[in-house]
Amino acid sequence: MRKLLTLILIGATATGTDAAELWSLDSCINYAISHNLTIRSRQNDVTQAELSVTEAKDRFLPTLDAGASQSFNFGRGLTSDNTYADRNTSQFGWNLSMQLPLFQGLSAKRQLDYSRANLKAILESVEAAKEDVTLQVIAQYLQVLYAGEVHDVALEQLRISEVELERQQQLLEAGKIPELDMKQAQSQVAQDRMTVVTSENDRQLALVDLAQLLQLPSPEEFDIAPLPDSYRLMPSAETVYNNALQNNHTLRAAKLNIDAADRNISLSKAGYLPRLSFNAGLGSSYYTVSGYDNSTFSHQMRDNFNKSLGFTLSIPIFDAFSTRNSVRRARIQRTNAEIQYDEARNKLYQSIQQLYYQASGAEQKLEAAITAQQTAHEALNAMQEKYNFGKANATEFEQAKSTYVKASLELVQAKYERIIRIRMLDFYNRH
Repeated sequence: MRKLLTLILIGATATGTDAAELWSLDSCINYAISHNLTIRSRQNDVTQAELSVTEAKDRFLPTLDAGASQSFNFGRGLTSDNTYADRNTSQFGWNLSMQLPLFQGLSAKRQLDYSRANLKAILESVEAAKEDVTLQVIAQYLQVLYAGEVHDVALEQLRISEVELERQQQLLEAGKIPELDMKQAQSQVAQDRMTVVTSENDRQLALVDLAQLLQLPSPEEFDIAPLPDSYRLMPSAETVYNNALQNNHTLRAAKLNIDAADRNISLSKAGYLPRLSFNAGLGSSYYTVSGYDNSTFSHQMRDNFNKSLGFTLSIPIFDAFSTRNSVRRARIQRTNAEIQYDEARNKLYQSIQQLYYQASGAEQKLEAAITAQQTAHEALNAMQEKYNFGKANATEFEQAKSTYVKASLELVQAKYERIIRIRMLDFYNRH
């Protein structure tokens, strides 16, 4: 039984299509990951997070500003003699200032720590999105293969009916059966041909769904390769879960979100600390008054040149509870991150447990389906012999054929049910 199960799981070989044109499972997964819109959106989030890290680093740099002004005054104005006179004045000035943060209440360092932690979480979320797309592609890929084998069963059903129709034709020509039996055989062939067309359409629709999942511009001339899958031992649910705790990107992203929330709390507390900065500046000016002898531009620029150095200390005393509210808000976000992590871990555990027991049930179902299909095939052969010698009627033969077709379909269903459960378990076990 085990050897037969191994042979069943190898899969049917594709026919009618050049192997060089077939898409493998790996090529489908890689193409889907590189073209999926959700993943591309998450990658933009990574770019934004990287920019946030760069901005946080830039906060350690000094700022340098330059400025200039030109003003003109016309009409009466107050003179140095405390009288008013009509005169025109103009004034030009320029300045250059620099500010260097010496201590920002650790906000710059904590902002950098938070930005880096957030970047790590977003990178893991991108990998988690790739995992989701991979699982979707695996499931749809197997759906196409399943639909293909259902079509093969329909073709086998049609072949049996056509052989029987040919035999009925010979018997009718020999005058050994009534014409009604011939009509029934023709009707059965017509029904089986309709089943073949339906199963082919089902496979084509599954193929279109896969092409759309891959974001292919056109599903035309798109087909997939068969997926050989030899029998493999099923890992235990506990083993898979322990490995997934370390490697599952969704869980790792949720855990990193907790770390980012801790950094955000620390960043919010920086509002309680004082800030110290160093300031320096350069400047000069040029002033003219109509009706007076004014110094030249170069002389005034030299004579009015000034320099400044200083320190600015800012000590928060009361900010209308702004910092306190920011800290409380950050702590709430941290609690939400913990809840999301627990939810992700519980969901992962439940998914693995369900997959394990579904795989176990599918394996038992597959072994039973193999036995049932073999028995139904032997019964059909025996019934066909009896029918050929006139010891069974057409109704009994059709019942035996229907039982065989049903057993074949159940075998295909059990086969792919086990394959997809095992593959998903392996996916969680390795990623």
